[in-house]
Amino acid sequence: MSYIRRFETISDYNIFNNNETLHPLVSVVDLSKASPRQGSRMYFGFYTIFLKEVKCGDLTYGRHTYDYQEGTLVFLAPGQVAGVNSNGETYQPKGYALVFHSDLIYGTSLGKHIQGYTFFGYQSNEALHLSEREREIVLDCFSKIEYELKHAIDKHSKQLIVSNIELFLNYCFRFYDRQFITRDNVHKGILERFENLLHEYFNTDKPQTTGLPSVAWCASELNLSPGYFGDLVKKETGKTAQEYIQSKLIDVAKERIFDQNKSVRQIAYELGFKYPQHFTRFFKQHIGQSPNEYRLLN
Repeated sequence: MSYIRRFETISDYNIFNNNETLHPLVSVVDLSKASPRQGSRMYFGFYTIFLKEVKCGDLTYGRHTYDYQEGTLVFLAPGQVAGVNSNGETYQPKGYALVFHSDLIYGTSLGKHIQGYTFFGYQSNEALHLSEREREIVLDCFSKIEYELKHAIDKHSKQLIVSNIELFLNYCFRFYDRQFITRDNVHKGILERFENLLHEYFNTDKPQTTGLPSVAWCASELNLSPGYFGDLVKKETGKTAQEYIQSKLIDVAKERIFDQNKSVRQIAYELGFKYPQHFTRFFKQHIGQSPNEYRLLN
């Protein structure tokens, strides 16, 4: 899978899958029309959402493999590379792909808020698993978009197409919320590992050598994308991942402040602050007291 097929335009991808191009910036691609093929890596220069309906090998993203089964949705932002590893076997694609170019949504409500659909940044083991009813809703959204693509273009066409894409993405937000709940046990395990990761981090010299742990680093250590990880923490705890890390930092700081053998300066350095005054400011913002005041009054 070293060779990468590049799809810069919607037309390129339609031709590859034997689909007619009805609009240069958006398409609902019926993958069953594609010729049988072997797995390959693919670069997409536009937003791509796959609805899988057949076993065709493992979908890969970077070094990771998607949790990609029948009835799942996978989201790719422009510039991402993904592929199917069919282990050299030929397969017949099935399912659908909704593809749309950034140019379609410029100046629209969706264009202004597209970065808020964080699942376009999800990676390994983070596909959206649909119930049968959810799959029907997805296909209904695709059908409405396709209807507009086949309808004679008029002054309403773009607004209706973009509105239906936005409606579909908003449904996906709801479906992901449902998935976060139904996979609650899995997610609680991740949160426990996150807590242990921070505990271990602050009990080593890593803060002094590396600095404060970032959300991206924590996500990587837990084999999650930053977007999925951040959304998971927010839904489970009500805090952003950054707020959770800061809360843990404050807990560790409080504990160490009671060690009279350590100066505030020493504690600041141990926790990864380059300058003690930055630690003092950070602590006061969260506690309402300086470290010295907290030590004296508690």
